[in-house]
Amino acid sequence: MNAPAKTEEFAVKIPDGVYAETVLSVEHYTDHLFRFRMTRPAGFRFRSGEFAMIGLMVGDKPIYRAYSIASPAWDEELEFFSIKVPDGPLTSHLQAIKPGDTVLMRKKPTGTLVLDALTPGKRLYMFSTGTGIAPFASLIRAPETYEKFEEVILTHTCRDVAELKYGFDLVEEIKNHEFLSEIVGDKLKHYATVTREEYPFKGRITDLIGNGKMFADLGVPALDPAIDRGMICGSSAMLKDTKELLEKAGLTEGANNKPAEFVIERAFVG
Repeated sequence: MNAPAKTEEFAVKIPDGVYAETVLSVEHYTDHLFRFRMTRPAGFRFRSGEFAMIGLMVGDKPIYRAYSIASPAWDEELEFFSIKVPDGPLTSHLQAIKPGDTVLMRKKPTGTLVLDALTPGKRLYMFSTGTGIAPFASLIRAPETYEKFEEVILTHTCRDVAELKYGFDLVEEIKNHEFLSEIVGDKLKHYATVTREEYPFKGRITDLIGNGKMFADLGVPALDPAIDRGMICGSSAMLKDTKELLEKAGLTEGANNKPAEFVIERAFVG
């Protein structure tokens, strides 16, 4: 009997000029990580690798945070991969969402981790730590990535083995996908490392680049600005250290308006 009034009251609270989308599924990976999928607005366009401002109504006001869109541009739904911060202004609430709940999203996506910001090359490295894998979750499922590059190497470094599962799930999804499996073939290499537990590949990605172990493990030559391109997303220390290693190897940082050999996403760094 009260349902119509409740719906009406909620509708009044949604701010103007934003999308209000429905949560379709939620998957919790660890106490710190989860992914969710929600409906995609009919008119919403983005380039794989971009991020959007998503949010929730908390009390009577919306709270937003930048989130990379983890789904590829062709997907009919939108996927996001998030950390859980117990006292985070948004994530403390976002981690409790369930299918059927409403998530807000601002209408304009943006970001630097797009293929257009790189000059042509042969091998594309995607360097990520933690939830920094999210934009690459979009790009490794984008056919255009494999049209532009002969080899794609996704690196993902986390503290614990359990935190790597999202990356392994993505690669498995690609292998089992009706058309992606054919497009990707054996072009994608996934290099997962941990820093706190015993694991076949252990260490910070910056150390593994610096000492050459990453190249040896992957069976590829050292970085070469003539053919190698890079994208970086992770913690502020990781961004700084990886950028220095790429520049030392002769690669130059690019941007949307000035493509070059590597790009960095700084929107998520506090």
